[in-house]
Amino acid sequence: MSKVLITGGTGSFGKAMVDFLLDQGSEEIRILSRDEAKQEEMRITYSRSELKFYIGDVRDRQSVDKAMRGVDMVFHAAALKQVPSCEFFPLEAVKTNILGSQNVIDSAIDAGVK
Repeated sequence: MSKVLITGGTGSFGKAMVDFLLDQGSEEIRILSRDEAKQEEMRITYSRSELKFYIGDVRDRQSVDKAMRGVDMVFHAAALKQVPSCEFFPLEAVKTNILGSQNVIDSAIDAGVK
């Protein structure tokens, strides 16, 4: 596992994966998320050169492609997970959870990710 991408990497699962991957000696860990404040918090907290941060959204295929280029493995954790939010904004849930997941899958296939 030399180069890894984590979508939604600033969330609780993403942080747990970062800890695990750093322990495993990953060469590069890319964090793709929309939240620049959480990315800055992680950048300061970890202060590790292995971490690379990408501002982007899984709903935007181009931002996924940019972060995906050259990675060996991807962990897809970007999603709307709070049921009330998904109930109030079902189209946003579809865009992120379904169309965004399809973007990640298609991008990974096109990039030759294992």
